[in-house]
Amino acid sequence: MAFTLAPLPFAHDALEPHIDTTTMQIHHGKHHQAYVDNLNKAIAGTEHENKSLEELMKSAGKISPAVRNNGGGHWNHTFFWETLDENGGSMPAGDLAKAVHDTFGTFEVFKEKFANAAMTRFGSGWAWLIVKDGKLEITSTPNQDNPLMDVAEVKGTPILGVDVWEHAYYLKYQNRRAEYLAAFWNVVDWKKVADRYEKAMPKVKAN
Repeated sequence: MAFTLAPLPFAHDALEPHIDTTTMQIHHGKHHQAYVDNLNKAIAGTEHENKSLEELMKSAGKISPAVRNNGGGHWNHTFFWETLDENGGSMPAGDLAKAVHDTFGTFEVFKEKFANAAMTRFGSGWAWLIVKDGKLEITSTPNQDNPLMDVAEVKGTPILGVDVWEHAYYLKYQNRRAEYLAAFWNVVDWKKVADRYEKAMPKVKAN
């Protein structure tokens, strides 16, 4: 069954001025669409044709680069859009806020460490906040890899991620990745991140 590109959960201009309309149109409608189209071409007629994205991620080291890269691109971007909200910003609450405090000391220290992971990811890639062994951890991955993949240097369940490919920010911020990352915090949907955290924790505890 072919994969499809879901509509954005918000209007293209909803994240202005933090993420501009043109970037959203191109990022979702061109870049993400290309990952979906190329993934469908790569799996057509193969044993991967009826697998879920999650199944493909778990076997990333055993599949072709085309399936790995485009499957990762599809999963990562779908996850990214669901992280963003025009009414986002502020800071986490509840159990997630406690976990952030217990792990990093303060929310500001967490943001600094997360931004550092994103800034020090050379070239294209992603920075992530994950649940690993019941605890929060920050990591980053190259290209369209993610922490669900069997090839990931640090494996875990992603609950927050930021795209640091240049196509995610270059039209507005040019080479100023740090400014893009600072703006990112204004559109994070912490309720969504907290929901992912809650869902990730029981799975870890049950293992």
